[in-house]
Amino acid sequence: MEKTLILVKPDGVQRGLIGEIIGRFERRGLKLVGMKFIQMTPELAGEHYGVHRERPFYKSLVEYITSGPVVAMAWEGNNAVAAARATMGATKPVEAAPGTIRGDLGMEIGRNLVHGSDSPENGVNEVNLFFRPEELVTWSRATDSWIIE
Repeated sequence: MEKTLILVKPDGVQRGLIGEIIGRFERRGLKLVGMKFIQMTPELAGEHYGVHRERPFYKSLVEYITSGPVVAMAWEGNNAVAAARATMGATKPVEAAPGTIRGDLGMEIGRNLVHGSDSPENGVNEVNLFFRPEELVTWSRATDSWIIE
């Protein structure tokens, strides 16, 4: 099973959209295997967004993600990364399709509500950055046979 990291960013937390966002991934058929409500440190944000370190928006990205609490979640499923990214919608909310989280609830790229891993490899790395192995729960859902062939 593939894993992906989803963060409800500070704007999603402040707007009271945590439950709505979790519900979208649950209804999609992904399985929640880990969740934390945290205040990201600049160090954690720096590790998480390290790939953008040389980009002009890096400093504001770190300042924003550390400006308030986030909900960090590990989700699991077949093609979890692709399914999660389709559920989130395009990075720029005004370009995101209706029915997606960003398309329905977002307006600007700097306040696009959620982060999701962009590849299966990054899914593993990001989940490991936010969760220790013992913080992830292996469990069976009664509905798995109705979701997974």
